[in-house]
Amino acid sequence: MLATDYAAQAFDRDIGRLRGMLSQMGGLAEQAIHDAINALQRADTDLATQIRGADKGIDTLQAEVEALAVQIIAERHLADGDLRDVVAALKIAGVIERIGDYAKNIAKRVPLIESEHQIEPITVIPAMARMAAEMVHDVLDAFAARDAQAAVLVCDRDRLLDDFYDGIFRILVTHMVENPATIGQVAHLLFVAKNLERIGDHATNVAEMVYFAATGTPMPERVKTGETR
Repeated sequence: MLATDYAAQAFDRDIGRLRGMLSQMGGLAEQAIHDAINALQRADTDLATQIRGADKGIDTLQAEVEALAVQIIAERHLADGDLRDVVAALKIAGVIERIGDYAKNIAKRVPLIESEHQIEPITVIPAMARMAAEMVHDVLDAFAARDAQAAVLVCDRDRLLDDFYDGIFRILVTHMVENPATIGQVAHLLFVAKNLERIGDHATNVAEMVYFAATGTPMPERVKTGETR
């Protein structure tokens, strides 16, 4: 076997490991989002505590991704496309870790919301959470497949998530005005909704990294909801 062939196979194994670890990180982050919303709905403080502990698994994987990425860059002479993949993996790991932090922050709110008097607007939060978690899942699939078009589609869905957040914001503020006794709970739910919106923003950041890694060019500029060119 030629040395170049061996090097190519070794790189393929390494990048496969990176993608596998990122997929595992993403799975943990998705589960954390799902569990955090379940804990919120059920006022399950035990589950909320478990989520905060499970975040350490994401942190550990991030460190492993960073170590492997640095090793690959140091040991191999990478072509431009391969280097973009490794650098993207390095950056994506940091973003997923932050997404895990947002899920953990949602879990921290669970004990602060009165379980015996949960307010009706809490029922609209899970749909937004599902949308955000699906964006995380799909953008990591796009990275694994080096699929630039799939990354663009994830970015397009960020506008829908922003619209969802705007709608929830209006619902919660209206409820708070009409029911002043719920101001404290509504404030916590607004925090939860904002964290979900930020998860979507991070998924779009990953999508932009995926697009660049796959094409070598930046993703065309997107116009956020409410903005004009």
